[in-house]
Amino acid sequence: MKFGSVCSGIEAASVAWHPLGWTAAWLSEIEPFPCAVLKHHYPDVPNHGDMTLLPEKILSGQVEAPDLFCGGTPCQAFSVAGLRNSLDDARGNLSLTFVGIANAIDHVRSLRGDSPAIVFWENVPGVLNTKDNAFGCFLGALAGESDPIKPPGERWSNAGCVFGPQRTVAWRVLDAQHFGVAQRRRRVFVVASARDDINLTEILFEFEGVRRDTPQSREQGQEIAGTVTARFGNSRNNQEELAPVVGALDTECGGKKMSHQTVDSGHILAVGVSPDGKDTVGTLMARDYKGIGNQDLKDGRGLVLEPIAFPSTLSGTQCASAENIAPSMGAKNPVAVATPMAVRRLTAIECERLQGFPDNYSNIPWRGKAESPDGIRYKALGNSWAVPVVAWIGKRIQDQLK
Repeated sequence: MKFGSVCSGIEAASVAWHPLGWTAAWLSEIEPFPCAVLKHHYPDVPNHGDMTLLPEKILSGQVEAPDLFCGGTPCQAFSVAGLRNSLDDARGNLSLTFVGIANAIDHVRSLRGDSPAIVFWENVPGVLNTKDNAFGCFLGALAGESDPIKPPGERWSNAGCVFGPQRTVAWRVLDAQHFGVAQRRRRVFVVASARDDINLTEILFEFEGVRRDTPQSREQGQEIAGTVTARFGNSRNNQEELAPVVGALDTECGGKKMSHQTVDSGHILAVGVSPDGKDTVGTLMARDYKGIGNQDLKDGRGLVLEPIAFPSTLSGTQCASAENIAPSMGAKNPVAVATPMAVRRLTAIECERLQGFPDNYSNIPWRGKAESPDGIRYKALGNSWAVPVVAWIGKRIQDQLK
């Protein structure tokens, strides 16, 4: 099966679906570093750049109309870490451009007698509760309704299905932590198609006994701690001993607990390691510490990694801004790892593993140098998809086609 990919980034779709025998017919990415990663790994796959030009190119035959069309249009317009201008943001409107591309693909495929394409879309959960009903606009357009679809309640639920005149559309919020990677990353996944020989609900939905979002136990264990509080007093010696494995890190500075709030878009705070450095945690907690770099969250500049970002950190006896802790990052928010003695940032390879990419996948020759700087690798990885989640959905699509 061939697929087309927009907002391709560093192409998690290809990493996830190549083992299934699927190949990319074309890609669409405009950011310089992700484009270089695509050229490095997929030199024979055309990158058509600006996605807004694709509908006309597909209709004219310049770009192939593939079996599956996928993309994760920019999330900043919907994310709780952004300004949430939704469809008033040009990036948010790309979700409607996405529908235009899907329609162009299906039109061409119908003219040549092929089955309608399968459509796959991803975004942050914030899209479910925007003031302008952005998700209802997207659902209505994708399903073929003349007007936006309204949610049955105050906001859209985390899973559902719409049977429209043009397509059936199913969606579900899935968390990467349930697919074997060490981060909490909740995302909305949408699968849609006009095909009548597949059941979209069986792709995304499961029987209760095998669900991929089963709540994890919060009971205290003797050997593994899901959450630990690290206290920094007048010296490092005051720091409490960390548990063998740390799932989330609450912080206190000078005995005063810092106020915080959970960030739904999945920004990672810390991952723990055991004293011998061998065992890593299965789940990460995301926290946005108010008053420390919080202004950077508004336009995303403080989010070097989305979702792997950390707007502040602790060092010794003081609460310090991130730029003072890790100047080598070239950014204001290092990704942090809690060890028994200190807090450090994640390496780029660790971030690749958090997203399910092969080691050094994003480490390509860049601007005359043999390797890429960490900063742009962090950003590209954070903007990408969690590979195991996409692989799971792809396998279920393939099972339906069989």
